[in-house]
Amino acid sequence: MAPSLPGYALSFAPGQKRFGVEAIANCFADLMTGVLGYPRFAAQGGDWGSFIAARLGYAHAAYVLGIHLNLMPIRRDPAMVADPTPEEIRYLDELKTWLKEETGYQWIQGTRPQTLAFALTDSPAGLAAWIIEKFRAWSDCDGDLDAVFTKDQLLANISLYWFTGAIGSSFWPYFSRMHGPWPIPQGETVRVPTGYCEFPREILRPPRSLAARTFTDIRRFSVMPSGGHFAAMEEPDALAREVREFFRPLRA
Repeated sequence: MAPSLPGYALSFAPGQKRFGVEAIANCFADLMTGVLGYPRFAAQGGDWGSFIAARLGYAHAAYVLGIHLNLMPIRRDPAMVADPTPEEIRYLDELKTWLKEETGYQWIQGTRPQTLAFALTDSPAGLAAWIIEKFRAWSDCDGDLDAVFTKDQLLANISLYWFTGAIGSSFWPYFSRMHGPWPIPQGETVRVPTGYCEFPREILRPPRSLAARTFTDIRRFSVMPSGGHFAAMEEPDALAREVREFFRPLRA
């Protein structure tokens, strides 16, 4: 099953409770075990889904068979690395650029979400620009969106926010993240079996040495030849193969 996150698109209703990562993970764990009755389940995610899958693996480990990620949700703190290896230096340079040039959207969505929400809910052109800029910057398209996405795909994504009026509620995980602790507490780890596939145009690509500090049972760490942050749209077959290959032995 592929549940949409509470507060996003079809899982939003005006006036409903807002959900951060921890609350979404608790909601999904209750859905799988309490509502649908599965004794154990697995999770896969990218973007916020990777944080939620990681939180499920940490907070609900007794029920989680394993998690698969296509974004590695480790702390984004350059001070976490002492005496870095060449691979870790490459990542720290990447992280420095990310923190300086690419996090403006996080700060406004995480500190003044309502100001932005009114503007984007009032202007379809503004909403389209806000969303499409990220598709262009974070996908493996070399600046040519038409090389990777169809107009229908992009318009469908924008429309899910526009017609549901959900852009404002979709900012809540950013506000919650900026005003609360990291989803995996300092000094804690995720111990369930973990798989990861790194796409070359992902927003951040931490090496396995750093990922293993938080995820202590990494069983598959794949580097993909093409694709970016929107892997499920850009490289759906490649991502699906990775997910199957990781989870298949866990079912035995």
